[in-house]
Amino acid sequence: MPVRMGFKEGDLILEVGRASDCDQSLREQVCAITQSQFVDSDFQEVVDGVIIWWRDGDGDLVDELMDALTYLSQTGPIWVLTPKVGRDGHVEPSDIQDAAPTAGLSQTSSFSIAPDWSATRLVARKAGKR
Repeated sequence: MPVRMGFKEGDLILEVGRASDCDQSLREQVCAITQSQFVDSDFQEVVDGVIIWWRDGDGDLVDELMDALTYLSQTGPIWVLTPKVGRDGHVEPSDIQDAAPTAGLSQTSSFSIAPDWSATRLVARKAGKR
């Protein structure tokens, strides 16, 4: 499934919110595609994509998205990975739909990415659109 995320060899990916409940297989598959390890918020360069592991109770999603945008290239996606319905920390899709426009992002797709995780792709809104 990580192929659907659109990452390619050489991409630098910022990972936020990693914890013991994250899907290790998914992480390994993304790193195999990019041929590089994830970077964290100490990284000082622009990245090609951001993966945010987000659970109910993690704080303010708008703030997290705004922080992620400071690292992101103009065309890179932000992937918000959330626990599926019935899993601890499940996030309602409407929470992401509400937070994205406030952060200047548009939701483009959402799908199941791992046994316990769903993925939502957010991208910066195009200049000139409101």
